[in-house]
Amino acid sequence: MKIVTAFPRRVRRIENCWIPLPDGCRLAARIWLPEDAKRSPVPAVVEYIPYRKRDFTRARDEPMHHYFAGHGYASVRIDVRGAGDSDGVLTDEYSEAELADGVAAIAWIAAQPWCSGAVGMIGKSWGGFNALQLAARRPPALRAIITVCGSDDRYADDAHYMGGCLLNENLTWGAALLGLAALPPDPALVGERWRELWLTRLDQAVLFPELWLRHPHRDAYWRHGSVCETLDAIGCPVYAVGGWADAYTNAIPRLLAGLTAPRKGLIGPWAHVYPHTGSPGPAIGFLQEALRWWDRWLKGIDTGVLDEPLLRVWMQERGEGDGRWVAETAWPSPRITPTSYALDPGRLVETAGPETRLEWRSPQSVGLAAGDWCAFAADDGPTDQRDDDAGSLIFDSAPLGERLEILGAPVAVLELAVDRPQAFVAVRLSEVLSDGSSTRVTYGVLNLTHRESHEHPAPLEPGRRYRVQVPLNHVARAFAAGSRLRLAVSTAYWPLVWPSPEPVTLTLFTSASTLELPRRVPVPEDERLHPFEAPEGAPPAPYVELQEKRAERTVGRDAATGDVVCSVVSEGVELADAGAGRLEEVGLELDQSSVRRYRIHPDDPLAARAEVMQRTALRRGPWAIRVETRMCISATREAFALRARLEAFEGDELVRERSWDVGVGRD
Repeated sequence: MKIVTAFPRRVRRIENCWIPLPDGCRLAARIWLPEDAKRSPVPAVVEYIPYRKRDFTRARDEPMHHYFAGHGYASVRIDVRGAGDSDGVLTDEYSEAELADGVAAIAWIAAQPWCSGAVGMIGKSWGGFNALQLAARRPPALRAIITVCGSDDRYADDAHYMGGCLLNENLTWGAALLGLAALPPDPALVGERWRELWLTRLDQAVLFPELWLRHPHRDAYWRHGSVCETLDAIGCPVYAVGGWADAYTNAIPRLLAGLTAPRKGLIGPWAHVYPHTGSPGPAIGFLQEALRWWDRWLKGIDTGVLDEPLLRVWMQERGEGDGRWVAETAWPSPRITPTSYALDPGRLVETAGPETRLEWRSPQSVGLAAGDWCAFAADDGPTDQRDDDAGSLIFDSAPLGERLEILGAPVAVLELAVDRPQAFVAVRLSEVLSDGSSTRVTYGVLNLTHRESHEHPAPLEPGRRYRVQVPLNHVARAFAAGSRLRLAVSTAYWPLVWPSPEPVTLTLFTSASTLELPRRVPVPEDERLHPFEAPEGAPPAPYVELQEKRAERTVGRDAATGDVVCSVVSEGVELADAGAGRLEEVGLELDQSSVRRYRIHPDDPLAARAEVMQRTALRRGPWAIRVETRMCISATREAFALRARLEAFEGDELVRERSWDVGVGRD
């Protein structure tokens, strides 16, 4: 990324500013402001997240927010209630209090003498979610948003459930959020109140995975904050941005199809990161692109941003970084047509043959090549699929006679029966090269008791034949001539998805089962798209790395039990994308480490166990804080067992200890 040091407007930074709320609480904000903003008021751009503006995201925040301010915006980075230096306790994602606070904060910002009265919101992940949610509340000053790696549906496309299946990310993310919410504000900002605020956070800590585990269906809990319920409530312009290597891409086509407000979509090859730091590459000049959006909607300057195609996407090819930009002027696109393959024993064919019954029971350890549910970097993604393919029913096409491009959501239509009342299927689409290597292109999972409804699941009748549709994640992919398409179907997908309570034998009926691909024919207009500018940003916050960031994933077998054990060890500050280090401007040292361990027996789903251990430390001279969390989940046929422990230290003194041991019925 090119570091920019000279801007059209000189910038001053306000390290901390208190935003008062109607109930007396205060939100902590960090502000980048053009020096002459009080004489010449400017629009404001807001990022509103719980990830600690003072320390954990400081290195990430500086290049973006200073850049916006240097181009004539007040850029405001706010900690949500109960996080970082703000007052209160963090009780859940996207709580009613968080959204009401957001409305009040926007009104306060718009009324400041340095603000023109126009406000935009930008955010990645949590901030991408609440930007959409606040847009649906229509605060008068909110004129436009940019949602990055966000979702319009908290049940279908978030870290808790996928296709009605419980994700292990529910535990991983819940453990991370518990540790984050248990950290104190900085005494340098809040004074002696820091200890009282900290102890209140510890005493009122929420076991987040339990909260989410108690809502296995798409009920009112998940509908809150899911803007897909009322997309017409969003009246301001929306720029929806994401990456194919991320877990939050499906919302972008839905937003483009469902919004009535001005809208635009961008999907690159990236993981769960902002596109100006995009990995896998290529990264783009996203901050320049964002300025074009803000200038149009917050300053009224015609930048031509809406004269361009509605959706621009990176058409991926086999090699990392290989591909090209393509675009669609409408979504759904009339240029995309369905191409169907029938399933034949071991084959994908254009013309269905006679029906055959195929029976299969996957080892419970199928899925070890899946990588993380949400990738933050290229090495978090799926690896060669051959081992997982060996534990699945596979169907291969003949070698492709010509290049095949798809854009959209493939769908597997399966005629099937199972021998248990509860079961799920995992479906993967891969590209297989002549050397036999197999690359996962996209995938989907479906809890078969949710085959008709996520709101009202129904048990399966063993042996009964059902016809189900399994949508796969949206994707853009160019399959090379000579490669093969592979559809893989399994009854397990560990450790992404929690297993069914009993081993399941699947009967798949060929001929009636199909794979439907959204085929896109290249058009000349793709070659005439204007290129994105190279990535730019302001200088990052001074940060001295004291320990290199490290991540390691291993898979082994427990000789005593026969369990397959997958371990993921990471050291470094995840949100800052760096190792342990010192923030020079505020004199804080940060350290973070985690261990995730997943074990299962290939023949026994009840042997499944997931465990997450995290350690986070803050230090400034004699002030030293450490929070350690440990969570573990296992299950019987009837219930989940969730155990957790939270320990908080000041120096070497244990100041609070919390433990939980709860059971949640399986539904």
